[in-house]
Amino acid sequence: MPTRLTLVNKIAELALAVNYQLATAESCTGGGVAKALTEVAGSSAWFTCGLVTYSNLAKQQLLDVSATSLETYGAVSEPVVKAMVKGACEKGLANLAVAISGVAGPGGGSPEKPVGTVWLAWGTAEKQLATAFNFAGDRRQIREASIDKALQGLLEWLESSR
Repeated sequence: MPTRLTLVNKIAELALAVNYQLATAESCTGGGVAKALTEVAGSSAWFTCGLVTYSNLAKQQLLDVSATSLETYGAVSEPVVKAMVKGACEKGLANLAVAISGVAGPGGGSPEKPVGTVWLAWGTAEKQLATAFNFAGDRRQIREASIDKALQGLLEWLESSR
């Protein structure tokens, strides 16, 4: 598995090659994906912003996630992370965004969404792909695994955009 810095360098190279601007919308990772993306010098050429929307209210106000989606499906759900991607693209003036919402623990889990449940979505304002993951470990391990999966998904999306 490539290192995080290797992934980010490849993301940077491809984003520049296809002239994409990237944004992030993060909840349980607290800005970890944005931090990883900006470890590369010159990232301002292809990275516009990272929005940490930890609360439901922030998701609504900063990303235009509907209160109905949050009430009906919960913050850790496919409709919400897809809406987060759309909002990040629109608000961040980006061609591509990644969104993450999950239960990193140690509390907060439920039988339907146990600790380690993380929804990720990648896409554009028009089209999003979302996937649920169940990561094992403690809070730090779940967050780190989420960041790595988010970066891998960005790279895959960019590779398919060439």
